[in-house]
Amino acid sequence: MLKKIIKSYDYTLVLAVFLLCSFGLVMVYSASMVIASAPKFGENPSFFFDRQKMALLVGSVALFVTMIIPYKIYASKKILLFIVLGSVAMLLLVFVVGHTANNAQSWIMVGARGIQPSEFTKLSVIIYLAAVYSKKQAYINQFGIAVMPPIIFTLVICMTVAIQPDYGTAFIIGLIALSIILCSGMGLKSIGKLILLGLVTAVLLSPILYILSDGIISEGRMGRFLGYMNPFEDEKNGYQLVNSYIALGAGGWTGLGLGQSIQKFNYLPEAHTDFIMAVIAEELGLFGVMFVLLLLAYVVFRGFQIARKCTDPFGSLLAIGISSMIAIQTFINLGGLTGLIPITGVTLPFISYGGSSLLLLMASMGILINVSMFTNYQSTYRTKEKKPVNQPARTYPKNYVSYR
Repeated sequence: MLKKIIKSYDYTLVLAVFLLCSFGLVMVYSASMVIASAPKFGENPSFFFDRQKMALLVGSVALFVTMIIPYKIYASKKILLFIVLGSVAMLLLVFVVGHTANNAQSWIMVGARGIQPSEFTKLSVIIYLAAVYSKKQAYINQFGIAVMPPIIFTLVICMTVAIQPDYGTAFIIGLIALSIILCSGMGLKSIGKLILLGLVTAVLLSPILYILSDGIISEGRMGRFLGYMNPFEDEKNGYQLVNSYIALGAGGWTGLGLGQSIQKFNYLPEAHTDFIMAVIAEELGLFGVMFVLLLLAYVVFRGFQIARKCTDPFGSLLAIGISSMIAIQTFINLGGLTGLIPITGVTLPFISYGGSSLLLLMASMGILINVSMFTNYQSTYRTKEKKPVNQPARTYPKNYVSYR
């Protein structure tokens, strides 16, 4: 049985993840070596590289652990309660002992390292919604008791993250939740009610948001919208986006060469985090960009394939949530650096510098690979097992005599 289980793992998905992480590790070093040479980082060009390498090692352990733990254990009441309460407690702890970085109090410092609880909340929400909606399949269209309670919980989580303030992560959590809700099996009537409720809520809250707009939208966040609208005319707010355009255009087909980026010399802020794809385009050209995009597309595509093949509602919704998380985060990151949407400060999955983000993604991929393993095992081996045929009991005439 163990041999069959080992054969059922999706090793192409494992390979794609580690190719992305390895490539990201190289690009983090290339993109951060200039800024890491500053005195506040000890003039160590490999400062961010070393941290990302350690995060990758810990993340690899998390991936292999979640690969071998049966995913159905997360749906048990005790484990699910622990995940939900632990996630909420960590979010609330941020307001007590949180560390502020980039105008957001969303970090908890553990020694010299920072942990971002809102990153791990993404996976908690995925597990919670997948578990709840999979158990409500028999009455999924009963709006009051099946649809709304999980949505109310998700909204509370999003609001808690938003007031840190971290609007980008809150927005991503909301979109991930929406993808699971739409795929939960509820009918069009329930979806229509949900949309109508959302519109009514938006209309009712709009006056309050307008009154509190000065406190909600800071000058820096407003600058991102203004820079997005007219990056070349607004020199101050459009500076980052314009330099991203320069990096994207300078690379051409083959790039300037690995390590040869000019924009990372303090021209392009956050070159190793939010704008790492711009450095990839400048150094490795279109071929480097396509390498990353094809691998990310494969991971997302395989995730949705796993969701489609999985016959267990919980496993299917887990796969949808994890795949949607990677797809949404990739779109928002690339949309920001290309000017398609305003800059949100969202990292590129598996590539950008960020320990919390990488650890979350690796643990999530381990769960997805475990769902894939159980799905492959069931479809490959369970269907081949010969089921005993229930033969009718043999009957004998009344005058039958056995001579044995």
